[in-house]
Amino acid sequence: MPPSTTVSVLVPAAGQGTRLGRGPKAFVRVGGRTLLEWVLEAFAWADEVRVALPPEAEPPAAPANVRFLEGGEERQESVARLLQGARGDVVLVHDAARPFVVPAVVDRLLQAVAAGGAAVPVVPVPDTLIEPEEGRYGPALDRGRYALVQTPQAFFRELLAEAHQLARARGLLATDEAQLVRALGYPVELVPGDRRMFKVTFPEDLALAEALARTWDRRPV
Repeated sequence: MPPSTTVSVLVPAAGQGTRLGRGPKAFVRVGGRTLLEWVLEAFAWADEVRVALPPEAEPPAAPANVRFLEGGEERQESVARLLQGARGDVVLVHDAARPFVVPAVVDRLLQAVAAGGAAVPVVPVPDTLIEPEEGRYGPALDRGRYALVQTPQAFFRELLAEAHQLARARGLLATDEAQLVRALGYPVELVPGDRRMFKVTFPEDLALAEALARTWDRRPV
Protein backbone atom coordinates (compact mmCIF):
# COMPACT_ATOMS: atom_id res chain seq x y z
CA MET A 1 0.00 0.00 0.00
CA PRO A 2 1.41 3.45 -0.88
CA PRO A 3 2.87 5.26 2.18
CA SER A 4 0.51 8.20 1.64
CA THR A 5 -2.62 6.02 1.89
CA THR A 6 -4.77 6.89 4.91
CA VAL A 7 -6.75 4.32 6.89
CA SER A 8 -10.02 4.71 8.78
CA VAL A 9 -11.12 1.91 11.11
CA LEU A 10 -14.89 1.57 11.57
CA VAL A 11 -15.99 -0.32 14.68
CA PRO A 12 -19.71 -1.17 14.98
CA ALA A 13 -20.04 -1.60 18.76
CA ALA A 14 -23.72 -0.85 19.31
CA GLY A 15 -24.83 -4.46 19.75
CA GLN A 16 -26.59 -5.49 22.96
CA GLY A 17 -24.81 -8.85 23.27
CA THR A 18 -28.02 -10.83 23.69
CA ARG A 19 -26.40 -14.24 23.15
CA LEU A 20 -23.60 -13.42 25.57
CA GLY A 21 -26.01 -12.18 28.23
CA ARG A 22 -23.65 -9.60 29.78
CA GLY A 23 -25.13 -6.36 28.46
CA PRO A 24 -23.58 -4.35 25.59
CA LYS A 25 -20.78 -6.57 24.36
CA ALA A 26 -18.25 -3.81 23.73
CA PHE A 27 -18.06 -3.14 27.48
CA VAL A 28 -17.63 -6.75 28.62
CA ARG A 29 -14.24 -7.11 30.32
CA VAL A 30 -11.58 -9.64 29.37
CA GLY A 31 -8.11 -9.67 30.86
CA GLY A 32 -8.80 -6.48 32.80
CA ARG A 33 -9.95 -4.51 29.73
CA THR A 34 -13.18 -4.13 27.84
CA LEU A 35 -13.43 -5.76 24.44
CA LEU A 36 -13.56 -2.27 22.96
CA GLU A 37 -10.35 -1.24 24.73
CA TRP A 38 -8.55 -4.22 23.21
CA VAL A 39 -9.72 -3.16 19.76
CA LEU A 40 -8.77 0.50 20.19
CA GLU A 41 -5.30 -0.51 21.31
CA ALA A 42 -4.89 -2.78 18.29
CA PHE A 43 -5.70 0.07 15.90
CA ALA A 44 -3.83 2.87 17.65
CA TRP A 45 -1.72 3.23 14.50
CA ALA A 46 -4.69 4.13 12.25
CA ASP A 47 -5.31 7.65 10.99
CA GLU A 48 -8.74 7.57 12.60
CA VAL A 49 -10.98 5.12 14.44
CA ARG A 50 -14.74 5.68 14.40
CA VAL A 51 -16.85 3.72 16.88
CA ALA A 52 -20.65 3.27 16.94
CA LEU A 53 -21.96 2.86 20.51
CA PRO A 54 -25.41 2.00 21.89
CA PRO A 55 -27.57 5.14 22.27
CA GLU A 56 -27.44 5.03 26.07
CA ALA A 57 -23.70 4.34 26.34
CA GLU A 58 -21.27 6.83 27.83
CA PRO A 59 -18.20 7.15 25.55
CA PRO A 60 -15.09 5.92 27.37
CA ALA A 61 -11.79 7.76 27.53
CA ALA A 62 -9.91 7.13 24.29
CA PRO A 63 -6.94 8.32 22.21
CA ALA A 64 -7.22 11.46 20.11
CA ASN A 65 -7.70 9.51 16.87
CA VAL A 66 -10.97 7.96 18.14
CA ARG A 67 -14.44 9.40 17.58
CA PHE A 68 -17.66 7.96 19.01
CA LEU A 69 -21.04 8.08 17.27
CA GLU A 70 -24.48 6.72 18.10
CA GLY A 71 -25.06 3.41 16.38
CA GLY A 72 -28.14 2.14 14.59
CA GLU A 73 -30.51 -0.70 15.36
CA GLU A 74 -28.70 -3.00 12.93
CA ARG A 75 -24.98 -3.49 12.38
CA GLN A 76 -25.30 -2.37 8.77
CA GLU A 77 -26.87 0.93 9.82
CA SER A 78 -24.08 1.51 12.33
CA VAL A 79 -21.42 0.97 9.67
CA ALA A 80 -23.25 3.30 7.28
CA ARG A 81 -23.22 6.03 9.93
CA LEU A 82 -19.53 5.47 10.62
CA LEU A 83 -18.74 5.61 6.92
CA GLN A 84 -20.28 9.06 6.60
CA GLY A 85 -17.48 11.47 7.35
CA ALA A 86 -14.71 8.84 7.32
CA ARG A 87 -11.62 10.35 5.75
CA GLY A 88 -9.42 7.35 4.99
CA ASP A 89 -8.63 6.19 1.48
CA VAL A 90 -9.10 2.68 2.86
CA VAL A 91 -11.55 1.61 5.56
CA LEU A 92 -11.21 -1.40 7.83
CA VAL A 93 -14.50 -2.58 9.32
CA HIS A 94 -13.91 -4.53 12.52
CA ASP A 95 -16.24 -6.20 15.02
CA ALA A 96 -15.81 -4.90 18.58
CA ALA A 97 -16.42 -8.49 19.70
CA ARG A 98 -13.07 -9.58 18.18
CA PRO A 99 -10.60 -8.27 20.76
CA PHE A 100 -7.48 -9.97 19.43
CA VAL A 101 -6.15 -8.48 16.20
CA VAL A 102 -3.15 -10.18 14.59
CA PRO A 103 -0.89 -7.60 12.85
CA ALA A 104 0.16 -10.03 10.12
CA VAL A 105 -3.47 -10.47 9.05
CA VAL A 106 -3.95 -6.70 8.87
CA ASP A 107 -0.80 -6.43 6.74
CA ARG A 108 -2.14 -9.06 4.34
CA LEU A 109 -5.44 -7.20 4.11
CA LEU A 110 -3.81 -3.86 3.36
CA GLN A 111 -1.67 -5.40 0.63
CA ALA A 112 -4.68 -7.13 -0.92
CA VAL A 113 -6.95 -4.10 -0.79
CA ALA A 114 -4.28 -1.93 -2.42
CA ALA A 115 -4.24 -4.34 -5.33
CA GLY A 116 -7.93 -5.15 -5.64
CA GLY A 117 -10.07 -2.73 -3.63
CA ALA A 118 -11.76 -5.26 -1.32
CA ALA A 119 -10.41 -8.05 0.89
CA VAL A 120 -11.52 -10.14 3.87
CA PRO A 121 -9.76 -12.69 6.10
CA VAL A 122 -11.03 -16.26 6.26
CA VAL A 123 -10.15 -19.47 8.08
CA PRO A 124 -11.03 -23.05 7.09
CA VAL A 125 -13.99 -24.88 8.61
CA PRO A 126 -12.36 -27.39 11.00
CA ASP A 127 -15.37 -29.52 11.95
CA THR A 128 -17.76 -31.82 10.16
CA LEU A 129 -20.44 -29.59 8.64
CA ILE A 130 -24.02 -30.81 8.35
CA GLU A 131 -27.43 -29.51 7.38
CA PRO A 132 -29.72 -30.52 10.31
CA GLU A 133 -33.09 -32.05 9.48
CA GLU A 134 -35.79 -31.32 12.09
CA GLY A 135 -33.33 -31.55 14.96
CA ARG A 136 -31.63 -34.67 13.63
CA TYR A 137 -28.34 -35.34 11.90
CA GLY A 138 -28.65 -34.34 8.26
CA PRO A 139 -26.52 -34.51 5.13
CA ALA A 140 -22.83 -33.76 5.59
CA LEU A 141 -21.53 -30.88 3.50
CA ASP A 142 -18.11 -30.68 1.88
CA ARG A 143 -16.35 -28.45 4.41
CA GLY A 144 -13.54 -27.85 1.93
CA ARG A 145 -15.94 -25.70 -0.09
CA TYR A 146 -16.63 -23.36 2.83
CA ALA A 147 -14.71 -20.87 4.96
CA LEU A 148 -15.37 -18.81 8.09
CA VAL A 149 -15.20 -15.06 7.55
CA GLN A 150 -13.47 -12.80 10.06
CA THR A 151 -12.86 -9.08 10.49
CA PRO A 152 -11.36 -6.59 9.89
CA GLN A 153 -12.60 -6.37 6.34
CA ALA A 154 -10.81 -3.91 4.07
CA PHE A 155 -12.23 -1.75 1.27
CA PHE A 156 -11.57 1.35 -0.73
CA ARG A 157 -13.75 3.88 1.08
CA GLU A 158 -15.55 5.03 -2.06
CA LEU A 159 -16.31 1.43 -3.04
CA LEU A 160 -17.88 0.66 0.33
CA ALA A 161 -19.88 3.89 0.20
CA GLU A 162 -21.26 2.86 -3.19
CA ALA A 163 -22.13 -0.58 -1.80
CA HIS A 164 -24.08 0.93 1.09
CA GLN A 165 -25.86 3.28 -1.27
CA LEU A 166 -26.97 0.31 -3.38
CA ALA A 167 -28.07 -1.57 -0.26
CA ARG A 168 -30.27 1.33 0.83
CA ALA A 169 -31.79 1.61 -2.65
CA ARG A 170 -32.55 -2.10 -2.88
CA GLY A 171 -33.39 -2.72 0.77
CA LEU A 172 -30.54 -5.21 1.13
CA LEU A 173 -29.56 -6.33 4.63
CA ALA A 174 -26.36 -8.29 5.15
CA THR A 175 -24.31 -9.53 8.07
CA ASP A 176 -21.07 -8.07 6.76
CA GLU A 177 -19.85 -5.47 4.28
CA ALA A 178 -18.30 -7.97 1.87
CA GLN A 179 -21.80 -9.18 0.95
CA LEU A 180 -22.82 -5.63 0.03
CA VAL A 181 -19.70 -5.08 -2.08
CA ARG A 182 -20.28 -8.41 -3.81
CA ALA A 183 -23.85 -7.29 -4.59
CA LEU A 184 -22.26 -4.56 -6.72
CA GLY A 185 -20.67 -7.32 -8.80
CA TYR A 186 -17.26 -6.36 -7.39
CA PRO A 187 -14.84 -9.16 -6.44
CA VAL A 188 -13.70 -9.51 -2.83
CA GLU A 189 -10.29 -11.08 -2.33
CA LEU A 190 -9.68 -13.63 0.43
CA VAL A 191 -6.58 -13.61 2.62
CA PRO A 192 -5.60 -16.10 5.35
CA GLY A 193 -7.07 -15.13 8.71
CA ASP A 194 -6.07 -16.34 12.16
CA ARG A 195 -8.09 -18.42 14.63
CA ARG A 196 -6.98 -16.17 17.49
CA MET A 197 -9.17 -13.47 15.97
CA PHE A 198 -12.32 -15.29 17.05
CA LYS A 199 -15.56 -13.50 17.86
CA VAL A 200 -16.73 -13.45 21.47
CA THR A 201 -20.36 -14.50 21.04
CA PHE A 202 -21.33 -17.09 23.65
CA PRO A 203 -20.52 -17.29 27.39
CA GLU A 204 -17.97 -20.05 26.86
CA ASP A 205 -16.04 -17.78 24.49
CA LEU A 206 -15.17 -15.58 27.47
CA ALA A 207 -13.14 -18.36 29.06
CA LEU A 208 -11.14 -18.74 25.85
CA ALA A 209 -10.63 -14.99 25.64
CA GLU A 210 -9.46 -14.79 29.24
CA ALA A 211 -6.91 -17.53 28.61
CA LEU A 212 -5.60 -15.87 25.45
CA ALA A 213 -5.44 -12.44 27.12
CA ARG A 214 -2.93 -13.76 29.65
CA THR A 215 -0.38 -14.49 26.91
CA TRP A 216 -1.36 -12.01 24.22
CA ASP A 217 1.50 -9.56 24.78
CA ARG A 218 3.92 -12.41 24.08
CA ARG A 219 2.18 -13.47 20.85
CA PRO A 220 4.15 -13.91 17.62
CA VAL A 221 3.37 -11.33 14.97
